[in-house]
Amino acid sequence: MSDYKHTLNLPETDFPMRGMLPKREPARVAQWKQMDLYHRLREARRGRELFVLHDGPPYANGSIHIGHAVNKILKDIIVKSKNLAGFDAPYVPGWDCHGLPIEHKVETTYGKHLEPARARVLCREYAAEQIQGQLADFVRLGVIGDWDTPYRSMDFANEAGEIRALADMVEAGYVFKGLKPVNWCFDCGSALAEAEVEYQDKKSDAIDVAFPVEDADRLAAAFGLEALARPAAVVIWTTTPWTIPANQALNVHPEFTYALVDTGERLLVLAEELVESCLERFGLSGEIIATATGERLDGVRFRHPFYDRLSPVYLADYVEIEAGSTGIVHSAPAYGVDDFVTCRAHGMSFEEIESPVQGNGVYVDELPLFGGQMIWKANLQIVAKLDEVGALLAHATITHSYMHCWRHKTPVIYRATVQWFVGMDMAGRDGKTLRERALAGIEATTFTPAWGKARLHSMIANRPDWCISRQRNWGVPIPFFLHRASGELHPRSVELMEEVAKRVEAEGIDAWFRLDPAELLGDEAGDYEKVTDTLDVWFDSGTTHRHVLRGSHPHGHRQGPVADLYLEGSDQHRGWFHSSLLTGCAIDGHPPYRGLLTHGFTVDAQGRKMSKSVGNVVAPQEVMDKLGADILRLWVASTDYGGEMAVSDEILKRTADVYRRIRNTARFLLANLKGFSPASDALPFGEMLALDQWVVDRAAQLQARIEIAYTEYRFLDVYQQVHGFCARELGSFYLDVIKDRQYTTQADSVARHSAQTALYHVVEALSRWVAPILSFTAEEIFENIPGERGDSVLLAEYYTGLETLADNATMGRDFWEQVLEVKQAVNKCLEDARKAKTIKGSLAAEVTLYVDDALHDTLAELGDELRFVMLTSEVHLAPLAKGSRAEATELEGLKVAVAESPHRKCERCWHHREDVGSHPEHPELCGRCISNLPGGPGETRHYA
Repeated sequence: MSDYKHTLNLPETDFPMRGMLPKREPARVAQWKQMDLYHRLREARRGRELFVLHDGPPYANGSIHIGHAVNKILKDIIVKSKNLAGFDAPYVPGWDCHGLPIEHKVETTYGKHLEPARARVLCREYAAEQIQGQLADFVRLGVIGDWDTPYRSMDFANEAGEIRALADMVEAGYVFKGLKPVNWCFDCGSALAEAEVEYQDKKSDAIDVAFPVEDADRLAAAFGLEALARPAAVVIWTTTPWTIPANQALNVHPEFTYALVDTGERLLVLAEELVESCLERFGLSGEIIATATGERLDGVRFRHPFYDRLSPVYLADYVEIEAGSTGIVHSAPAYGVDDFVTCRAHGMSFEEIESPVQGNGVYVDELPLFGGQMIWKANLQIVAKLDEVGALLAHATITHSYMHCWRHKTPVIYRATVQWFVGMDMAGRDGKTLRERALAGIEATTFTPAWGKARLHSMIANRPDWCISRQRNWGVPIPFFLHRASGELHPRSVELMEEVAKRVEAEGIDAWFRLDPAELLGDEAGDYEKVTDTLDVWFDSGTTHRHVLRGSHPHGHRQGPVADLYLEGSDQHRGWFHSSLLTGCAIDGHPPYRGLLTHGFTVDAQGRKMSKSVGNVVAPQEVMDKLGADILRLWVASTDYGGEMAVSDEILKRTADVYRRIRNTARFLLANLKGFSPASDALPFGEMLALDQWVVDRAAQLQARIEIAYTEYRFLDVYQQVHGFCARELGSFYLDVIKDRQYTTQADSVARHSAQTALYHVVEALSRWVAPILSFTAEEIFENIPGERGDSVLLAEYYTGLETLADNATMGRDFWEQVLEVKQAVNKCLEDARKAKTIKGSLAAEVTLYVDDALHDTLAELGDELRFVMLTSEVHLAPLAKGSRAEATELEGLKVAVAESPHRKCERCWHHREDVGSHPEHPELCGRCISNLPGGPGETRHYA
């Protein structure tokens, strides 16, 4: 037997089958850094249309988790896809650096009683250290950006910019000082933003309390009685006994019906609908002797259960009739937003509001009975006091959802304090309220997914004024001077804030804290007090559009303080999206973004939240070490980010299987380009074989869809279409069909160069399609493609060498789609025959296709080359009516009969042909292979 292997064009490439990503990716990261890829890209796109994705800064504390990885990979895919499309798409990463978590970490490490200036130094050092750790992981993920000079909220220029943003809002008329209940954490010792509050179950003491009537005659008249037969009281229900010492009013709904119930010992006022359930809870019996609407009770005064103080009834629409309640709400204006608003609306002054709870959760010493006690511990003593004075009607312990600090996981309260606010409904200098501006801005914003619009709209429409002040050391100061007598801001506040900003820009926030007011105020310094509050960290990140995106900033862009896109997790409707919207509308009159993209949270395969205690945490660092960053990136692209994103070891293994399919496809393409020179060997599209034209046309169609999918941020579609193309058109059809032509025709034949031209076009396009997602692998593919090319696929744009079939092409799209369907049906029949051991393999078979007239005309166009398409040694076409013994297929108009070929196998092409052995010099070859030997006339192919 002769060895004809040396006469075949066997595939060969330096592109390895195994990715070995954990080993190769770090070297690629180093290469990108050495070549200064990011700035090379900026230079290459200079002057092009700008696309800006503004980075929402992660907090500089702790290692990155899988959620961080998802966020940064999504951003990177978008930025790279925009650069691929020819945009100038910079990416400047950022970090949020101020705030309590870092200050708390420093206090835990060095003690709570640090000198403030020293604490700020340590906080700055800690944040810088955390940034370096996170930065290294983000770079390892393959994220390309300006990592050498990211923005950090603690950079002096950004701290100064934040002060200037505040000054803009002061000048616009949206900032005011006021006493209001705000979310307050005793462990933080500070007000909390809405986004810093989460809800957890909490056990509380639920009590029903009787407030004895003071205005007995008015109460009788309200119920249409001449007088009250016995003592009377109104009953409230609350789960916060600690607020009873601060009670100053009672609220009823004006339209609800209230009943006067005679229990024998006294008369009780209750919502009529709840009388029966209340009496059962109190262990009492009684009868309703009169009813009245809440409106008639307005102004009736009752007495505090144990203090010499009156509690008048105020009408309030927020009162609800709920199971377990009484229909009457006790109002402590210092500790409830609705209570505060109602009492203020009824004329209660700030000075009159009782606020006995200090910032650490302890009652002031002067509070009778409970002074000096922590409120949570005082609960039971207050219950006991109510029982002692005969005011306690019922007491139970319940478990309910309650506000907790997201950092400390401890209960928080509403607490009225003097704070600085951004007013939602204050008219700015243009006459528009901030709420009006923000709601209009939402209408002008594009949301992905679309449901984000309704969510953000609801939050803005219903949110209270924004408390922007905090009582911390590590934060950007609120550089105000207040008149000691009037409490008013200095009349030159905006001008003074600019002077402070200049100092902060040079020296950091300590410039304010060590500033002697006389330096700015001169002789009037003694009349003013320097504010020591710091800004809410959401103000830090929420104003980055003001001092990072503007052209005057080192990272600024020519389009000004408006980004094309903000992208964050769904929690940022309450956070960064929210604060950025408000500050943008307050400063510039419009949002700082044109579009918002929201992604969901990561969960395990069962939909459970990631938890170390459960053991279902997937650490991105471990995934990169075991599987590689490209597998993590492919998983992100393959997941519908609009909802929860499930990830587990098993899911990632399945992702790795898909990766191998794509990688092996690329390897086949590259391996069959051995010896191919695009400059000299590539054929014009019109001179290529019909099948090769078809696959290039399919690639062109796919590229058009991919471009749209990337534009619309539909990365799952990109993933599915690329994978589908590799599996169906290429893997299951085209690549199988061309193997014979690639391997057996002469090396420099038109038939082989036609296929190589198609492979070249496809792999050039493929390397770019996957570059935003599989950046490491795309780079590896790109550098193994023959011909002249740039230094990186990430510097390239979409491939422009793809052409499309004419609409009137003889063998057009419909023709090849029908052939592909026939081949899939034949493949199934061949596999069934192989399993039945009728044949050993497809090339050992001859098939007869029983077809209707239409299908016959289609398949007959391929002539003898139909056998190459079907991967059999012979194909016969016969009328469908004669195929009664053939196997029916799912394809209408087709039946298939498979038989073992009676002919010998050619040892070179493995086809079973009648002419094998007919040539005495090559008795093991078929005539076709003999012609394809070096020096022979060669084979002519027309279609496949």
